[in-house]
Amino acid sequence: MRYPEGGGLTAERRAFREGIRLQAGERFAAGEKTAVIAIDLRVSVRSVERWRRAWREGGMEALRSAGPANSPTVTDTRFAVLEEELGKGPSAHGFDDQWWTLARV
Repeated sequence: MRYPEGGGLTAERRAFREGIRLQAGERFAAGEKTAVIAIDLRVSVRSVERWRRAWREGGMEALRSAGPANSPTVTDTRFAVLEEELGKGPSAHGFDDQWWTLARV
């Protein structure tokens, strides 16, 4: 299954997950134990440990979402060129058949 925008998380889902991390950050500041936080927030102990390490190094800001995992690397201008070249067909680019494959693109 393929997902849009890197990992398939919508903005709402990213915000929800960020909220969980921020709740954990508040509890780190209160001195709560990792295992208790993990159980209460229904996440793995390993995730809480990773968040605690980030929190120690960067505070609450380190727990905020960094946005989508992937952002488009092809600009609109380059995409237009790509679309034009694909429209010419594989034979115009030296291929014997009329099939576009991912490797060819």
